[in-house]
Amino acid sequence: MRAQEGGSAEPPFSFTGPARAASFLPVRPTTLGIIGLGAIGGSLARRAKLAGIATVIGWSPERSERVAAAQQGALDDAPHHPQDVARAAELLVLAAPPAANLQLLETLAPHLAPGALVTDVGSVKRAIVARAEALGLGTRYAGSHPLAGTHHRGFEGSRADLFRGAVVYVTPAAGGEGPAREVAHFWKNVCEAHPVMVDAARHDAQVATSSHVPQVVASLLACFLAKRLPPGATLGPGARDTTRLAASDPVLWTEILLMNRDELLPALRSLEEPLGEIERALEAGDAGALTAWLARAAEWRRGIDA
Repeated sequence: MRAQEGGSAEPPFSFTGPARAASFLPVRPTTLGIIGLGAIGGSLARRAKLAGIATVIGWSPERSERVAAAQQGALDDAPHHPQDVARAAELLVLAAPPAANLQLLETLAPHLAPGALVTDVGSVKRAIVARAEALGLGTRYAGSHPLAGTHHRGFEGSRADLFRGAVVYVTPAAGGEGPAREVAHFWKNVCEAHPVMVDAARHDAQVATSSHVPQVVASLLACFLAKRLPPGATLGPGARDTTRLAASDPVLWTEILLMNRDELLPALRSLEEPLGEIERALEAGDAGALTAWLARAAEWRRGIDA
C-alpha cells in the first residue's frame, strides 16, 4: 500500500467546539488486523508487536509487503485475502488510501467477527464515517487520523516509533462514542500517541487548512522551481524545506484533495488576498507594508515552537 501523506511536519493543532481530550476504556485487542502494509500500516504492525499485542495479522495487495512484514516480525500471519484478516481481528485497521478504504469497509463488513471494531487511518473523515453509518456499523466503527505521516512509501518506509507522541484524531460515527473511546485507548495505550475526539465535519474543515493547503502550496512551489531553475541548479535549505511535501505520493494526494475539495477550494481561494497584499507592497516599494506582512508570518511561525 502507498504511504499516507507527510503529516509529520505539521505541529499538533487543537480543535474548539466538539473536540475534546479523549477518555479511555481499558481495552486492548488480543488480535489486531491491518489492511494495508505501507508506511502507516507497517508502522502500526511493528509497534503492535513491540507493545505486546498477542497476534497481529495483515494483508496487502502486494505480496512483497506481506512477505517482508512477516519476515521482519511485524506480522504473525499474512493471509492471501483481506476477508481472512477481517474474520479474525478484534480490531480491524484500514490503512489503505482513502478511496480504497471506502470500498474495503463495504467489502469487509459482512466478514467482521462478532463484536469486532473497525477504524481507518485516512486524512479525510466525512465520507468514510458516512459509509460506516450507512452500512449499519455506527456502533462498531470510529475513524482515526494520525498526524504522523511520511512521504516514504511502502513497508520499507515503516518504523515502530512513528506514532509516539503524535496527535491522533478520532472521529465517532453516530451512536459510536463507546467504540471511539476504545479506539482512542488503543492509540494511547499501544502506540503511545495522543488521541483527541473530534466531529468528522469539523476535522475535514480544519485539515483542509492545516494539511491540504500546505501540500498544494509545496507542490505548486516545486512545479514553479522545476520550470524556472536551470538544470543542475543547487537548492538551498529553504527551497528544500518548503518543497518537502511535494515528494509525497501524487496518486494518494489526488484522492485526498478530491475527497475534501468542498473544504479545500475556499481555503485555496483565501490565499489570493495575502498574495495580493505582497504584490501591491512590492509594486509600490512599500517597505513598511512588506515588513508588516512578513512580521505577521514570522510571529505566527515562531509561536509554534515557543
